[in-house]
Amino acid sequence: MVATLSRGFGGRGGWAGWALSGALWVWGLSAASQVPPGLQVVESGRFTVAAAPHDMVLARSLLRSALARDTFPGLPRPRARVLIVVAPDRESFRALVGPRAPEYSVAIAFPAEQRIVMQGRRSGSEVGDPVQVLRHELAHLALYEVLGGGVPRWFDEGYASFAAGEWGREEVLLTNIALAWRGVPSLEVLEEAFHGGKGRAAAAYALAYRAVAELAALDRERGLRLLFEYWQSSGSLDAALRQAFGLTLESFDEFWRQQTRRRYGVLSFFTDVAVASALMTLLVVPLYVVRRRRQRVRLEALARAEAEAARRERDSVLAALLDAAQGGEGRGSAGS
Repeated sequence: MVATLSRGFGGRGGWAGWALSGALWVWGLSAASQVPPGLQVVESGRFTVAAAPHDMVLARSLLRSALARDTFPGLPRPRARVLIVVAPDRESFRALVGPRAPEYSVAIAFPAEQRIVMQGRRSGSEVGDPVQVLRHELAHLALYEVLGGGVPRWFDEGYASFAAGEWGREEVLLTNIALAWRGVPSLEVLEEAFHGGKGRAAAAYALAYRAVAELAALDRERGLRLLFEYWQSSGSLDAALRQAFGLTLESFDEFWRQQTRRRYGVLSFFTDVAVASALMTLLVVPLYVVRRRRQRVRLEALARAEAEAARRERDSVLAALLDAAQGGEGRGSAGS
């Protein structure tokens, strides 16, 4: 997830690119001054990791993983120095990322500053794999280093998920009822979906991942490399798509939506069936219960009526037997 608080130079090529590189180099020299008080520092290569003493094992693990996988699909190897701050606790994390970050955030990248703030081991298991989380945020920084700040949100988040190998994103689409009912949104609509609640945002991340994965699959040999080269030189995603894949942004929008519908269409159908079954259950079960209750009342009334009829018949038979017995006694007395 990315939150850009300052645009920086954001230029591509020419003096602006040199200025950006120079600014990042100067920032690298003063990275230690950016570390919040009370945190210890480990650094190697272009990475500086700051963490509380109880998070130093995690900090070293994050540093090793960042060094081991310091390339990103389609992009040149990043050169900017990066500061990674591991917040000691939730309260410190919220203070470091600011009030604009969503409540469900587990890490935030500040691309213009080449800085990442993430939660530490005291944050709980719900934050996910910290190595994968860091990889996601580093992808934001690598993308910004090449393209600057004009990248659409859907591509920025989709690329970060793609680079981090977040295959689990697709599981969200498997059970997404809104997707089954409303269909796949356009990229324009998807751009706004990240600003919803946690559930809506989860679906937006999954769809963004799917869109970038479809883009990468268009060129099995070179992936996204040509797209990024043309995008960097032209400054336009639409122009880059035309040059790299022969598609306009509008035609790609329709293409990936068709592919996503095809991929998840059967699952959406079963989701529809499941929803319909659930609705039918909600409608039919109460009617069934009412019918069973009426039948039970009817059967109980019938049973009472039969019992009453049997009692009357029994009383009638007993009365007839008593009358017969009394009549026989009367005739016997008269004969004597």
